Amino acid sequence: MATESIYHVTTAAAWDAEGELITAASLESEGFIHCSTRAQLERTLRVHFAGQTGLVVLEIDPRRVTAELRWELADGMPFPHVYGPIPRAAVVGVER
Repeated sequence: MATESIYHVTTAAAWDAEGELITAASLESEGFIHCSTRAQLERTLRVHFAGQTGLVVLEIDPRRVTAELRWELADGMPFPHVYGPIPRAAVVGVER
């Protein structure tokens, strides 16, 4: 699992405003950035982002993530959680 891409959903406006480090509101409120695997992405979008527009999906190479990456259970499935900012250089793809 550690070498497969992970995915973070954000708004296009937030992505465009990011600097060299990617953050999210959850980093401050929960201590980590929520991510998904490719297989979990459709469900994540349906459950947490239904009806929202202007979203982007960031494809992240976990080998380039410098913060701690933990796989933690949520809804009975292990999801990737990043415990710190993600370097922009770790983003290997952007789907608008």
